[in-house]
Amino acid sequence: MGGPLSILLDTHALIWWWTDETKLSAIARDMIRDADADVVVSAASAWEIATKHRSGRLPEFSVAGQTLAEMFKTTAGRTRARMLDITPDHGLHAGGYAMDHRDPFDRLLAAQSELENIPLVTCDKAFAAFPCETRW
Repeated sequence: MGGPLSILLDTHALIWWWTDETKLSAIARDMIRDADADVVVSAASAWEIATKHRSGRLPEFSVAGQTLAEMFKTTAGRTRARMLDITPDHGLHAGGYAMDHRDPFDRLLAAQSELENIPLVTCDKAFAAFPCETRW
């Protein structure tokens, strides 16, 4: 028997967890709510949230008057999420994927999921092209 389930949240799953859990699948919601689960959030999601906020692609997301970019660290700290830093190995692996997938956030999350052996919680079908395990 292994330890608790570890799951890495794709950025949309993280945003929905914080803002509107009803957008998550029942399986994703149950995995995140499992008190024994190791819920992992990548530094790549902080980068993606800040980038999308700056470019105006997250204007509808505001909690208590703060954007998700402004509250990322405090919200993550209030939840039981474990932060996953980006390492050189993650970056090299993400950049080395042979497929023509231009989204650097997806590439990095896939590399982290694969190298850390943590399933990625995502509804994004683009991850089927990567050698990482996904759940939804």
